Amino acid sequence: MLAALEILIPALYAVAIVVLTAYGGNLLWLSLVHANTDTLRDGPVPDPDDLPVPDDSWPTVTVQLPLYNEAEVARRLIDACVALDYPQDRLEIQVLDDSTDATAERVARRVAHWQDRGVDITHVHRTDRTGYKAGALANGLRLARGELVAIFDADFVPNADFLRRMVPRFFGNDNLGLVQARWGHLNRDDSLLTKVQAFGLDAHFAIEQRVRELAGCFINFNGTAGVWRRACIEDAGGWEHDTLTEDLDLSYRAQLRDWDFQYVPTVEAPAELPPDMNALRSQQFRWAKGGVETALKLTGRLWRSGQPLRVKLEGTFHLTAHFAFPFILLAALTHAPLLLLKGLGHGPGELYFAIMGFGLFGFAGFVLAQLFAQRALYPDWLRRFRLFPAFMAGTMGLSLSNTSAFWQAVRGTDTAFIRTPKYGATSGDSWWESRYAIAEVPRVVWGELALAVYSTVGLGITLALGEWAAVPFQALFALGFALVTISSLRQGHTAQRQRPVAAPASS
Repeated sequence: MLAALEILIPALYAVAIVVLTAYGGNLLWLSLVHANTDTLRDGPVPDPDDLPVPDDSWPTVTVQLPLYNEAEVARRLIDACVALDYPQDRLEIQVLDDSTDATAERVARRVAHWQDRGVDITHVHRTDRTGYKAGALANGLRLARGELVAIFDADFVPNADFLRRMVPRFFGNDNLGLVQARWGHLNRDDSLLTKVQAFGLDAHFAIEQRVRELAGCFINFNGTAGVWRRACIEDAGGWEHDTLTEDLDLSYRAQLRDWDFQYVPTVEAPAELPPDMNALRSQQFRWAKGGVETALKLTGRLWRSGQPLRVKLEGTFHLTAHFAFPFILLAALTHAPLLLLKGLGHGPGELYFAIMGFGLFGFAGFVLAQLFAQRALYPDWLRRFRLFPAFMAGTMGLSLSNTSAFWQAVRGTDTAFIRTPKYGATSGDSWWESRYAIAEVPRVVWGELALAVYSTVGLGITLALGEWAAVPFQALFALGFALVTISSLRQGHTAQRQRPVAAPASS
């Protein structure tokens, strides 16, 4: 038995480190390109914000607001979109409402309020949620009159100048299919959890989206805070709902049809971050499962296309990003046993550990991507970067849930589109008082609790063996699983105590 473990554990750990080093290496490349972006420019690039737009040149825009049981935030979203600074005769607002609770009545009242004041706004209420968000968007597009289509999820509060700053980018480029804005964070400073989420999202927008565009690679619509050319959506085959990430799916299908995409980091669209761990886990599960489904659907099509090799390689890393989670979990399970084997004199030898040390290059990618993102966005970037250990621990802590999402996608397990609860970050109410707060403790939490105990025991073993270089990594595993477990149990208990009536199902 010991002989088998001497082979199996080092082999599994090596596989995990090789895969994670590859993904970290891609982030390292993106970070280094970010640090040298001037080499990707052919010359001075005018800021589209400064381009003059004749008053009679604005195209008709349809603003689509897909909702499902969003009673806490629906009015805030509708009012923000009504306040958009855009020629009123060329602005149409569609509230695409699939709600099954009081949201539908609230939306109907608010839409009627604005209709009475001359706003072109309609309430499209479906009683059949076929296709979930993708189905609602497709149904709305069928009724829309806009040449361009802007989309905002329920947790967003677009600034009044959003369309004025985004729409001119379509002028003079009939092949431009999408313009995507950067997400801002309404409730970033509410808690450690919201700070860590904002920290991670900043890297996606400041580094991944920006550098992929500058390098001529594919980027993605983020599901909200973007403006589509309607012809692009239709040419790419329209909204499809065979994955849980209809945004990523349509993005790649459109770019494979040779449509151009543009990312605009200077336009920020503020949004609400999930304030509780159970809501965050649900969101991350959907993103992970949908991302894997989209990768399985489109990676082969990408490689069969005539795109340059760099586009195919970077697109593969992009599409398969969530493939990393099973290997994070594998590393968590094998790290301490590997060190124990070494301490007992049964390890694979110093050469093996020297080779595994090259994994630090991958880790450097994770570090630099986060560091450069904070430096690009905030003057106090060094202070904000102190969140990095918490971000890494949280990523590790969610690896079990996201690995479950990965396997469900690979097996083709059909799951509903579970929307992320929104609580109204600026309403002044505590999230646990909302009707949508998730009071039930998910079953995966007990697996995370077991991993927290397992990793903590592993940390003790690592310390006892004096493997000081390995202590920080093992500590992150232990901290990550402990944090997600404690947060889930505490928040579930708080929601149950504060709300005597159980929350309605959000699926």
